[in-house]
Amino acid sequence: MSATLSHIDINGTKVPIIFEKGKNLPIVSMQLVFQNSGTLTDTKDGLVNMSAKLLNEGTKKDGSVGFATKLEDRAISLSANTGAETFVIELASLKEQFDYGVELLKELLEDPNYSKETLSKIKTQTIGELKRRESDFDYISSLKLKGLLFPNTPLAKPSLGTVDSVKGISLDDIKKHIDTHLGLGNLIVVMGGDIEKSEAIKLLSGILEELPNVKSEAIKPMKPIDKEQTLETKVDSKQAYIYFGSPLDVSYNSPDRYLAKVASFILGSSGFGSRLMEEIRVKKGLAYSAYSRFAINKSHSYFSGYLQTKVSSGEEAVKSVKEVVKTFIDKGVTAEELKSAQEFLLGSEPLRNETLSQRLNRAFQEYYTNRPLGATVEDLKKIKSITLDELNEFIKKHIEIDKLSFSVVTGDKK
Repeated sequence: MSATLSHIDINGTKVPIIFEKGKNLPIVSMQLVFQNSGTLTDTKDGLVNMSAKLLNEGTKKDGSVGFATKLEDRAISLSANTGAETFVIELASLKEQFDYGVELLKELLEDPNYSKETLSKIKTQTIGELKRRESDFDYISSLKLKGLLFPNTPLAKPSLGTVDSVKGISLDDIKKHIDTHLGLGNLIVVMGGDIEKSEAIKLLSGILEELPNVKSEAIKPMKPIDKEQTLETKVDSKQAYIYFGSPLDVSYNSPDRYLAKVASFILGSSGFGSRLMEEIRVKKGLAYSAYSRFAINKSHSYFSGYLQTKVSSGEEAVKSVKEVVKTFIDKGVTAEELKSAQEFLLGSEPLRNETLSQRLNRAFQEYYTNRPLGATVEDLKKIKSITLDELNEFIKKHIEIDKLSFSVVTGDKK
């Protein structure tokens, strides 16, 4: 059985439900996915991340330990997490415990743990994490690259916040974000497992009636800057942490996404055998690994990648990345590279579609990007029939990926 799309009417708002029944395991899972509610909607740096952490601290009535004990006693998983664009609450349990899990979720939505003690606890946790990241040079380089590519936008800001911004977040800030973003108007429900759809909808109705009828504003699209630039940051390290990126004019609903997937695979996302890996590791021995991808999201699309090398090899590595990308645009790919990419992407398809959670996630991504359910299967058919001329014509059109920005976090040369 494949996933299906339907809608449930709650107080005049039609909420989409993606559902698939699966009887292989006696498990039921549910995700409440709130659009336009992720870290890109921060009104204070780190606010959305802190909001998710607070919801993971149980109810005010039971407290963190008491609520966690209720979950553990029945082996129920209930958690909140956030991405750049979405805020997600997940519930999963054995079939026989799911009704009780739903009741606990309703309790959480009715009575989040808005206490000063909880706020102090999650602030301490977050500040500790930020302090540890001060010596995480991959994190620093990645963050500085976002600042280069997307200046003066939410993407340039740290999703965890800063020590000062986290200290300044109040319970009222968190409550306001939850009350104004976690509503029926921007909700997508993803549900599946060993349960009948009619029963799932019945349980779901009780949860959704706890949510306000609000809809958050759409996240404004962000475009990366289209100029070559390099930012070098000196640290105490024997390694150079090189992150790079550039514009990519392929939108989330572009009919060319299947071509972008194959091009990205050949250039740098396939690991061994990719252009970047072959040139930078195999031929020149500059790095243990090199990776790149075409990141295509609703709010932004861009080309990005990273590698790590010796401080003394940093400049050569940057030069090599530029050469690989320029050659890729100018000369395209070979028939052998296209064939290998097609064989891998088509041959590995069963592994990406074998579990219920994988299938539900795929169906969600299709719906989220305004495509019909099953669009991924159609894309695979298109990938199978791509011609060399078709792919190379696509690559040659996207000269914008040559406008590379580099963030290099490196030590002093000895």
